[in-house]
Amino acid sequence: MKRSLLITGITGLIGGSVLRTILALDDSYEITALVRPGTSKSRYAEFETKVEIVELDLADTKGINSWLEGRTFDVVMHIGALRGGRKFGKNTYLKANLHSTQALCEYCLKTGAQLLFCSSVGVFGAIPKELPAQNLSPRNADNYYHYTKIQSENYIQQSVLRGLKAAILRPAITYGPGDNGFPQTLVNMVEKLTFPLIKKRIWIHLCHIQLITDAFVWLLQNDWESGLALNVADREPVQLSALVNFIYRERYGKNYPALLQVDERWFKLGERVARFFRNELWISRFELISKSWFYQVSDTFELMELEPIYTIPGFKILLRNKEKR
Repeated sequence: MKRSLLITGITGLIGGSVLRTILALDDSYEITALVRPGTSKSRYAEFETKVEIVELDLADTKGINSWLEGRTFDVVMHIGALRGGRKFGKNTYLKANLHSTQALCEYCLKTGAQLLFCSSVGVFGAIPKELPAQNLSPRNADNYYHYTKIQSENYIQQSVLRGLKAAILRPAITYGPGDNGFPQTLVNMVEKLTFPLIKKRIWIHLCHIQLITDAFVWLLQNDWESGLALNVADREPVQLSALVNFIYRERYGKNYPALLQVDERWFKLGERVARFFRNELWISRFELISKSWFYQVSDTFELMELEPIYTIPGFKILLRNKEKR
C-alpha cells in the first residue's frame, strides 16, 4: 500500500532535489505538493504529471488549515520557506515560516503523521557564537529569517513532548544546479575578478545538494527517535581562500590574483556601515566572507552513513552547471 506524502518547497533547490530523488526511487508514495499561487509553471513542470500540485501560499495559515481538514498524510515534509535577504515584511516572514510550521505541527499531532522539517544552521546566527556549532550551541536571532527558524524549531520540539513524531534537518548554505544564492554569487564574482578576498584565514562550511537530499530520503526510509535534530553540511569546512583559488584554477588554470586580497579592516568598515543602515542582507554578506562559520556534522554522517562529500572538489557541480547554460 502506498504511503501518502505532503511536501512543500518543490520550486526551491532543496525541495526540488528531494522530490526528484523520491520519484526516482520507486512509486511507493502518493505525493501532494504545495506551490505558491502565481508561481511560474516552468518551475515545477517536471513534476506536474507525477504529483498532485496544489496552489496554496504558506503565509495563508487559514487556507492551509481549511485545506488540510479531512485530508490524511502519512508524512509531511516541510521544506518550503521564505529565505532571508528577500524584500518581505516581518509579518509575512512570520506567517510563511513560523505560522505554517505551527499549522503543520498541529495537523500531524491530530492525525499521527510524521513531520520532517527543513530548518537552517542560521539558528546559530550567520556567524555562530561558538565553533563548531552543535545542538547545544546558543541560538542567535541576528535577522528575522533566523528568528523564524529558531521559533519553528522550538515549537516542533515542544510538540514532540506532546507526542509529535518529528525530525529536524539544518542544512548549511547549500550549493547545486539552479541556485542563485551565495555559492553561485561567489563563483560569478571570482570569475569576474570582483571578489574581495580577505587577508585572513577564514573557514566556511557549505552543503552539497546531494547531502541534504540524501538526509531527507534517509529519514523517509529509516526509523529514528522523535526530536532528532541534525546539522547537514560537507564532511569538513574549507578555507575560503582555497575555495576561491580552486574556482579560479578551474576556469583559468592559475590561482586568484594576490592583488585582489583585501585587508580585514575594510571588511570591518563595510560591516559597520551596513549595521548603521540596518541592512540585514549586506551585514550577512560582509560576515560570510570575513568571519569563520562551521558546524558539527560528524553525528549526521555516522547516524545516516552518508557518503562524505568535500567542498573541494564537490564545488565542481556549480562550475559544470554554469558550463551547460
